[in-house]
Order: sequence, then C-alpha cells, then structure tokens
Amino acid sequence: MIELNICIGSSCHLKGAYNVVENIQQKIKENNLEKKINFKASFCMQQCSNQGVCITVNGQKHNMIPNDTGAFFDDVIIPMTK
Repeated sequence: MIELNICIGSSCHLKGAYNVVENIQQKIKENNLEKKINFKASFCMQQCSNQGVCITVNGQKHNMIPNDTGAFFDDVIIPMTK
C-alpha cells in the first residue's frame, strides 16, 4: 500500500492544495488504484518556505504546483504500483 499524504495547511492551501487533491483523486480513480493507495490530508508538514504544495509518498517529501500533479503521478506513483 502506498501512503500518500498532502499538506492542507494554510500555506499549502494558498499554493493550490485543493487543486492538487482533486487532481490526485482523479488520477487514482482513472487508474483504478483505490486499493493500492492510501490518500490522506495532513496539516502543516513544515515545508512552507518551499515552492508548491508538500506531498509525502511513503514518508518522502515532494513539493509540486497543481499543474505538475499529473506528471508527478505518472512518473512517481504509477511505477510504484507495478
């Protein structure tokens, strides 16, 4: 099971966390990965000074802007599901 957490704290919210959540939920559904990914929201991940929204994948932190969500999912998450 892939543990995928997204920050929804104040700073990440302002940087587009809502859009990232929607994009990831859509990608999970499109790829039928509901049983392979545990997707949760978390409050501040202490990455406020970095550009973009903070996401952790199995504990490893990543930052992204909403427009990069699809590419991130395809490049990082999809290979982990195989």
